[in-house]
Amino acid sequence: MVLSSITDSISRGIEGATASLSETLFEPVIRLGVTGLSRAGKTVFITGLVANLLDRGRMPQLSAQASGRIESVWLQPQPDVTLPRFDYEGHLAALTGDTPRWPDSTRAVSELRLSFRVRPDGWLSGLTGPRIVHLDIVDYPGEWLMDLGLLDKTYADWSEEVLSRLSKRPEAAEFMATARAEDGSLPLQEPRAQALAALFTTYLSGARHAGWADCTPGRFLLPGDLAGSPVLTFAPLPRPASTPRGSLWFEMDRRFEGYKSKVVRPFFRDHFAKVDRQIVLADVLGAIHQGPQALEDLRRIMADVLAAFRPGRNGWLTGLLGGRRVERILLAATKADHLHHSQHPALTGIMQAMLREARDRAEFAGALTGAMSLAGFRATVEETVTRDGVPLDCVRGRLKDGRVVAMYPGRLPDDPARLLSPARQGADRWLDAEFGMMSFEPPLRMARKPGDGTPHIRLDRAMEFLIGDRL
Repeated sequence: MVLSSITDSISRGIEGATASLSETLFEPVIRLGVTGLSRAGKTVFITGLVANLLDRGRMPQLSAQASGRIESVWLQPQPDVTLPRFDYEGHLAALTGDTPRWPDSTRAVSELRLSFRVRPDGWLSGLTGPRIVHLDIVDYPGEWLMDLGLLDKTYADWSEEVLSRLSKRPEAAEFMATARAEDGSLPLQEPRAQALAALFTTYLSGARHAGWADCTPGRFLLPGDLAGSPVLTFAPLPRPASTPRGSLWFEMDRRFEGYKSKVVRPFFRDHFAKVDRQIVLADVLGAIHQGPQALEDLRRIMADVLAAFRPGRNGWLTGLLGGRRVERILLAATKADHLHHSQHPALTGIMQAMLREARDRAEFAGALTGAMSLAGFRATVEETVTRDGVPLDCVRGRLKDGRVVAMYPGRLPDDPARLLSPARQGADRWLDAEFGMMSFEPPLRMARKPGDGTPHIRLDRAMEFLIGDRL
């Protein structure tokens, strides 16, 4: 048994090294992670991206396409046979059918492989024929993504942070009353632990519905086959004066550490740490609409997530030895179709300023970072209306009840500090402006010429930044 195990291990190592060598030298693979918090639009982004890489008529800013070097792109089975395939066809049908709707959000890790046949550029073009480049797109729930911020926290630190934050939220009133009444130094009674975890899960569900970003631990909302297990049966508690072995606090601490080691770290190791290009999506407009505290909440969570990246450069030997680093990171403010294009630079500037420290760390480590505003699927058109003699740059789209309306959301400031400063200071509301949002549905009739993908905003620029150098 031991000899067989050793032989299998050596065999797997040789196979892995051979696969890495083949990948590095012959058919390179770009692993693109698509991450973002709940409601950021990951599913819509990936669906629109795949549609526009298969039919590239709307991708003029992708240089390999503009120069005519992409001969063809096709879908392949994903390489990891243990992962579900991203349901591109089903999601595209939802967006473009007779009664279009937004597809269901991500519920688990999924993957999709696109293969490019590309002619080389420059002096190599006369020496070699077309080559194959694979793009593996990995999608995973935003709820799981947020858990990465837990890795460097103790149960005591996490409890103190969460309870401080929840004390100001009406959605947490019932849980907070119960948690404050608990004495963590008393012996564990499993029904009490289960009741606390259930109340905390109810709060998390309400917080997500209310638009808060920090709904961790993420598996409480998407438990899968872990439902009812001890690693999902804990909650934050005030720290008692003593925490003896066998006490409620001691057991909550043990389960919190178990959640990190058995749930979060395997996810990080098996999926998150294997990408070499990364796009991080954020619904910045939604947070601005919610108010200063929601914007600060989003900034803090996104900074925690970015701190988990391993930025830097990948040499050919790095890939051969099994290590990977995130070479390029794109920070993208989604739902840019909810704004007139004249406001897109301001939205991009807010995204850049929110994550300035994280970007600086990544660039110092050798990664290339960028920021932009985009829409994976454009649901609106632009128009200018006049109110009281003043022209307003608006967007027009279809609401859920079927009405088609024009919206002017307000004017974003050119200086991001006008929003980020009151947000960091804990202001309850914006003092000098209000920012409105509507939930638009996909358009009923969408004209597409042969060779055109679905309408979008800046997907071509995003892909030029993320993979243009590899094509």
